[in-house]
Amino acid sequence: MDTSNAFRDLMATICTPVAVATSMSGARPHGTTISAFASLSLHPPLVTMALDGHSHLLRMLRSTKRFGINVLAWHQEALATAFAQPGHIRFDTVAWSTDHGLPRIDGCSSWMTCEVQRLIPGGDHVIAIGGVTHATYTSAPPLIYHNRTFGTHSRFTEPATLPRTHVHQPATQHTHYTAPRYE
Repeated sequence: MDTSNAFRDLMATICTPVAVATSMSGARPHGTTISAFASLSLHPPLVTMALDGHSHLLRMLRSTKRFGINVLAWHQEALATAFAQPGHIRFDTVAWSTDHGLPRIDGCSSWMTCEVQRLIPGGDHVIAIGGVTHATYTSAPPLIYHNRTFGTHSRFTEPATLPRTHVHQPATQHTHYTAPRYE
């Protein structure tokens, strides 16, 4: 069994927010779609994101020590796809502005600016820890990625409850992932 494919399939079952991380080189914006993004700390406010170890944006972060996080709104699936593609023409067809010296994409669910605190190697990616210096959000539902499709979150119309006679039903298909040992 190919453990990397099994792990990729397992991770596809977990909902993740979809964001575009951005940075600026002079007057030229750079950005890439990320789904490995999360809050890390409230005091001080810190976030994490993972970037491919060979990405152009990672080189920018090493140089500028700053980045923006544009959490995409439910209707911005096309932007998520566009910014996931290689190349630098992404901003030519996107409405954006400079906010706190970083590229901010119009219509996002939320926006934050960060200063790089640490860059930590993690396999074929690098984990960036950013100290949040500015943040704002709207009421627009965020874009979410789950099972290789885009969507958004909706709250239950009624509280979820389990019947008292609930018996755990195992999933019909199991895929096992065994992590490689590092010594």
